[in-house]
Amino acid sequence: MKKKYIIYLVSSFLFLCILSINNVMADLPPDPGGGPGGGDLPVGGGSPIGGGLLILLGLGISYGIKKIHELKKNRNN
Repeated sequence: MKKKYIIYLVSSFLFLCILSINNVMADLPPDPGGGPGGGDLPVGGGSPIGGGLLILLGLGISYGIKKIHELKKNRNN
């Protein structure tokens, strides 16, 4: 009798787990809508890349100048 009770309990638990997984995966995510670009903007969205590029180039040049200065300083010593 005890063995039948355990089998019944385990099978009902597995059945409930399968039902809950089915409910979680039932709906698809909603459509985000809109097309790429959104009007007169390009596909990238018109992000300002130019300002960041100038900052990056400025930092790179200053780092290079610092390295050249350190190299000349080490040669003299």
